[in-house]
Amino acid sequence: MRTIKSYVLRAGRMGTGQMRAFELYGPKFLIPYQTERLDIQAAFGRAAPLILEIGFGMGDATAKIAHVRPGDNFLCCEVHEPGVGALLKRCGEEAIGNIRIVQHDAVEVMDQMLGEDSLDGVHIFFPDPWHKSRHHKRRLIQGPFVQRLAKHIKPGGYLHLATDWQPYAEQMLEVLSAEPLLTNTADASAGGYATKPDYRPLTKFENRGLKLGHGVWDLVFKRV
Repeated sequence: MRTIKSYVLRAGRMGTGQMRAFELYGPKFLIPYQTERLDIQAAFGRAAPLILEIGFGMGDATAKIAHVRPGDNFLCCEVHEPGVGALLKRCGEEAIGNIRIVQHDAVEVMDQMLGEDSLDGVHIFFPDPWHKSRHHKRRLIQGPFVQRLAKHIKPGGYLHLATDWQPYAEQMLEVLSAEPLLTNTADASAGGYATKPDYRPLTKFENRGLKLGHGVWDLVFKRV
């Protein structure tokens, strides 16, 4: 059976500021991957609802969400060094105290460091849509992954996905709707898609797309 992974590694070049951010802010905001349960309260220095973000890119939306939701802890998984460096830089320069970063595959982080019923929410924004049909098997949102993800969310917790590729949005809706541990929070009259929650900011890319008439689809499901 093909091992489930939450990413496909791509090359990237780090700028000087990003490399320096690893040195200056890594000790505070980076959490090394480990094969035993993470002490969340010790990692963040407080007890608070825990939100897992999978694949934050360059971290712009992540930083903004952490600012507008200071009462939540955000554990963020990303494997690409330039993105990790960029978010580290923002965390340090903007004193964002409720973010911690694990530079590792989110599936292994969930299974080894977090365990089941440990998350109050999960964010996956604009995962790679893998447009070509022969690459659809590489898409992150597949049945086995969602089943595993749902088990890590506490009853009453939520899963929030967003994409700007309609065929992928349709697949996401189909896969999430088929998972018995999840229920859709959106009204059926909206086609099963949610109104964008206020906490999710519009990215520059998204704004450009909206001006060109491109759609964006949010899905918010709750763990039963």
